[in-house]
Amino acid sequence: MRKEKKSNHFLNKPVFPGGLDAIKKIISENLKYPEEAQKNQIEGAVYLRYEIDYKGKVNGAKIISSLGHGCDEEAIRLVKLLQFEVPKTRGFKVVYHKNIRIHFSLPKTETPSKPAVNYSYSTKSTVKNNKEKKPNSGSFNYTIRL
Repeated sequence: MRKEKKSNHFLNKPVFPGGLDAIKKIISENLKYPEEAQKNQIEGAVYLRYEIDYKGKVNGAKIISSLGHGCDEEAIRLVKLLQFEVPKTRGFKVVYHKNIRIHFSLPKTETPSKPAVNYSYSTKSTVKNNKEKKPNSGSFNYTIRL
């Protein structure tokens, strides 16, 4: 008979189902860029410290590094959407603390194609050499992008 291995830690930390990739996916899907930040062209990252209760629910969040213009409130709203799995804690009701960074970047807008000026130059001339006529032609094409 084999015995189950005991954990090396007295208390196991909460884990998010799917890991860090799942957290990033949830944040990117639910992120609503604040109107005021979009109007003022604000980009950057908001750093948060949040609490996870013994049930795995995010209760409180505190801003460590602020961005303002509505981004802080949006970051807190996103963090409160997360639901963690907490392994057995040997009967203790423990509150865990974690840090996270939520990056705000303006949506990429397609720039209209730049206007271009096309300039063509061509010449056709004949050269007389020893009673022979040879057509000599040359052409140049330029495209100037503004």
